[in-house]
Amino acid sequence: MTNFLLRFWSTVAFLGLAVAANVLTARYGFVPVGFGLSATAGTWAAGLVLLARDAVHETAGRVAVLACIVGGAALSALLATPQLALASGAAFAVSELADFAVYSPLRRHGWATAAVASNLVGSAVDTVLFLWLAGFPIWPAVPGQMFVKTTATVVVVSAVVVGRGVLRHGQRAEG
Repeated sequence: MTNFLLRFWSTVAFLGLAVAANVLTARYGFVPVGFGLSATAGTWAAGLVLLARDAVHETAGRVAVLACIVGGAALSALLATPQLALASGAAFAVSELADFAVYSPLRRHGWATAAVASNLVGSAVDTVLFLWLAGFPIWPAVPGQMFVKTTATVVVVSAVVVGRGVLRHGQRAEG
């Protein structure tokens, strides 16, 4: 039952965050993200999608990731715009290939190492391809997009690592 719940919630997170990223971008365009940088409004959600993608990959496999990409693009076409949906779906699909090339070999060194490294590579591919296909200016936006996606990855991975450490410490204290 636990594995089913992990698959279910990681899939729901992936789809919800992918759609949220596109809806926010369609509605608000570029927004300031700090340090004089700007990014599309959905970049925080897009950064979290990369982690949700790793969770779906981990719990349900690569085919499920590809199904989530298609599903997220279809929902985005209905709720955002077809152009953003196509750009997002294509960018996620291509960045999934880059992510997979990095995540799979590094996974044996631990989840955190694999997630951070693959998300950095996936973020770069996703950012450039999405901006280009969506018709946004690429190079002025790349620093802000990468800042946000990297921050999202580091915050979530750090929280998971700390949470796992606390749980392990609690189990040792009880045992």
